[in-house]
This record gives sequence, C-alpha cells and structure tokens, in this order.
Amino acid sequence: MEPALIILLMFSTMMLLMLTGQRVFAILGFVGSVCALLLWGGGSGADMSFNAAIKLFNWYPMLSLPMFIFMGYMISEAGIANDMYHALHVWMGGLRGGLAIGTVVMMIFISAMNGLSVAGMAIGCSVALPELVKRNYDKRMISGVIQSASSLGILIPPSVVLVLYGIIARENIEKLWLAGIVPGLFMAVVFIAYIVIRCRINPKFGPALPKEERNYAAKEKLRVLGAGVIPLVLMAVVIGSFFSGFASLAESSAIGAVAAFLVAVAKKRVTKAVIKNTLKQTLNASAMFMWVMMAALAFAAVFDGLGAVHAIEGLFTDLGISKWGILILMQVSFIIMGIFLDDTAMLVIVAPLYIPLLIKLGFDAVWFGVLYTITCQVAYLTPPFGYNLFLMRAMSPPDFTIRDIYASIIPFVVLMFICLVLIMVFPDIALWLPDKVTALREAAKAAGGL
Repeated sequence: MEPALIILLMFSTMMLLMLTGQRVFAILGFVGSVCALLLWGGGSGADMSFNAAIKLFNWYPMLSLPMFIFMGYMISEAGIANDMYHALHVWMGGLRGGLAIGTVVMMIFISAMNGLSVAGMAIGCSVALPELVKRNYDKRMISGVIQSASSLGILIPPSVVLVLYGIIARENIEKLWLAGIVPGLFMAVVFIAYIVIRCRINPKFGPALPKEERNYAAKEKLRVLGAGVIPLVLMAVVIGSFFSGFASLAESSAIGAVAAFLVAVAKKRVTKAVIKNTLKQTLNASAMFMWVMMAALAFAAVFDGLGAVHAIEGLFTDLGISKWGILILMQVSFIIMGIFLDDTAMLVIVAPLYIPLLIKLGFDAVWFGVLYTITCQVAYLTPPFGYNLFLMRAMSPPDFTIRDIYASIIPFVVLMFICLVLIMVFPDIALWLPDKVTALREAAKAAGGL
C-alpha cells in the first residue's frame, strides 16, 4: 500500500475514533501502536512506539512545563488575579468598555503565565464575567472578550505552547518567545480598538461605571495599582532571568513558581485549600501534556517510518501548488484538526511533517511557530466545535445561550484572521524583535572583543 494512502487511513481512523468520546491520548496511542505493529511486526513495531514515546523523558526543557503551570494556578487560587482585575476596575471603569479592555489585559498576563487557554477561561468566567454582567455589559461582548482574550496568552512569554514548539521543532525558545511578543500585543491592541469603537458607536455594549462607583481617593488608587502589578513583576522576573542568561529555561520556570508561592505567602493567602487545588490542577494539566505528547510521538513515529515528509512533498508537487499555497493549506489543516485535537496533539503529529518541508521551501521555522499558535487560537474559537465555545457555555450563566456564544466570537475570529494574514504577508511583525535582539548581542560581543 502506498505511504500516502496509509497516512490518509491513519488520519481517517483517528477522526472516526474521536467521535466515540474517548480521550485524545488513548486514540493517538492506539492508532499509532496498532499501525506500527501491522506494518513492522511485533518486534520492530513495538520498539518503534516505545522508543518514540520514551524520548519525552530525555527532553530537559519539559521540566519547565509543570513549573509554569504551577505558577499560573498559584496566582489564580491565591486571588492574585482578582487583585489585578480590581486594579483595572478602579483605573479603567470610567471608560466606555473599560472593564472589557481591562479583561483583555488581565487575561493576556494570566493566560501567558499558565500557557493554557482553559486557565484564562476559568479566571475570566469566575472573576470578570460576574462583574461585567453586574455592570450591564452586553452578553455577546462579554462572551467574545473572555473567549478571545483567554487565547492570546499562549503567544506572550513565558508561553508553554511556544516552549513545546521549540522542543519538538528544535528551535531556539528564546527566539520563539521574542517572536511571540509583538504579534500577541498587536492582536491585543486590535481587540481593544474594536471594543473602544464598538462601545463608542453603541454605549450599551459597554457602559462606563457611574461616578459614585469609581470615586476612589488617589491614595487608594495607588494602593490598588500596587497590588495589581504583582503578576507583571512575576512575569518580568521569569522572562528577565532567562533572557539575561542568569538562568536556563527550566531554572527560570522554577524561579517563577517559587516567586508566585512567596507572593501568596506574603499576602497570607496560602491555605490548605489553595495548596491542594493548585497542586491538583498542576498535576492534572502536566499529566495531560505528558500523556498526549507520549501518544502523539508514538503516532508520529509511524509517519517517520513511512517517509511521510517525502510523500506529502510529492503530493504537493504533483498538484502544482506554490509554496504559499502549501503554507495556506497547512494553516487550514490546523483549523480542521483543532476541531478534534488540542494544540499539543496537533503540534506533535504535524511538526515532524510540516517543519522540514517548510524549511526546504525557504520559510522561517520561528515565524511558522507564531503562525501555528495563532491558527490554534482560531481553531479553538471556530464554530461548531471550538474548544473555548464549549468551555464558555459550561462556565457561563444559563441566560448565555449557545447562539449568543457562537455569535459573540465572529468579530474576534475575523480580527484574528486579519492579523494572521498580516503576519503572513509581513513576517517582520514576528521576526523583527528576535532579529533586533540578536543584532544587538552580536554588536555587544564585537565591541567587547575590541
């Protein structure tokens, strides 16, 4: 049987099994292992799946994942995220759409620390949603802001998704983090501009707080601001320790985890319940990453054995598609797979196939990492089966209908597509900052050598 036909059969089987409701890692591992056994027999086939999965334990940067996840959940469970939102409430409540803008800002930082869209959704629905409802914000504005803003954090360092991409693609994680900063902030600015314009056209979408509810003394405003910037200081500590060369990636993640714990201790918010919930959620999220990656590596090993990269390259060549057409098809495949798979599974499955081909076509792998991350965001928000859509329905009040939730995300998905196209057409949006930092370091080394 032709390798291309076997690959198509594997994907079809995987998608069909997804409809049974089984866990993603179980389906990936099952399909990969069975195909390996059928194609290479009991000896080589079993060794292939095992050896591919066990590679995970040799990836030293993987130690950073539970640390970053712990940092994010500690901030959430200890109420430090609430402090940040209260500061934004006090300082921005007087603007039309001010609380929605504050929600975008808050969830960028909180989601970035955790690296998981679901964490941003949980914080947004528990902290921001009740306040926005109480202040008579439009339901669709609330739903759209929380869903879209929670996904932005995976572009801002220390992004767990970009760490995983760097590990699998063998790309420099520092460059990936730097490449994610400008696109992440650019998309945030676009979202905020949309909120401002929409609320100016129709103030009912995001009314300003009454004057009596924002009549704080200057001293109180400064106190609230001081409490609210703690998550920003934590991010600066983590990113600064890594970029300065003071600590490795794993060490900087440990610094962030310890710093988040010490902040919670200093605020006298470390209780038995906080520790239990933080550790439980950290273990759940970390184990989920590990199982999915192990299963996906076993699945991807079959691709390597079949020479899938050459098969796909031959397929595109036979179809006569340009290199930009190939890139667009890859982005479309991410959106389709995002209906069924999470970003980790997608990455481990397709990275071994796509990245060598992209490099051969002359594209930058760091730039593609940013495109991949944005496309994952779009996939999580795209009806009918977007992951964030169902999370929003599960965590929102009953009067937020599924129709409201679907309709709320349409303008934000359109804005994401516009940003994605701009970054594809103008790669420097993503590559300017890492190139600039590299140039400055080389200049500093040259000056030091004189």
